[in-house]
Amino acid sequence: MITAALALALASAPPPPAPDSQPDWFATFGVEKPKPDPVTGELPVAPYVQSDSNAGATPFTGDAMARAFGGQAGIRRMTNDFVAISIADPRIKPIFAATDLIRFRRTLYEQFCYLLGAGCHYSGRDMVEAHKQLGIMTREMNALVEDLQRAMRQNHVAFAAQNRFLSKLAPMSKDVIRR
Repeated sequence: MITAALALALASAPPPPAPDSQPDWFATFGVEKPKPDPVTGELPVAPYVQSDSNAGATPFTGDAMARAFGGQAGIRRMTNDFVAISIADPRIKPIFAATDLIRFRRTLYEQFCYLLGAGCHYSGRDMVEAHKQLGIMTREMNALVEDLQRAMRQNHVAFAAQNRFLSKLAPMSKDVIRR
């Protein structure tokens, strides 16, 4: 009797969602889906004060570090490689699931370019604000650093320059790691 009732319930249940499908959270919660900017493709964000001081560190002086990374073009290539490696990394891929990758790639490039002294300005949010909702743990931060090292190696950045850059970024971990 119970078996027949269970079979009947299973037969009338809707099929489970496909493993790769994601629910439309905006429709589920009755919230209007944000529309990307028609020019940049970025999603809107809450207003904040834009400042180079939001980059999380002071830039290197001189142009030696910028040259070690291949100038702005080299920094852009390395940043693009870093983003591609990170969003494909199964250890941290879920962190990027709800991220505006267009904005992320742009502001990360600006941050790296600014810190490396390559003549850019940083327009993103400060490190605490930018990462507070992500729940990043130490192991995920370590994976991110490994991905950055891989991107720098792929772009033929000298080991000494990699270490100098990582030492500039390392203190930011206290503002990024949340759990």
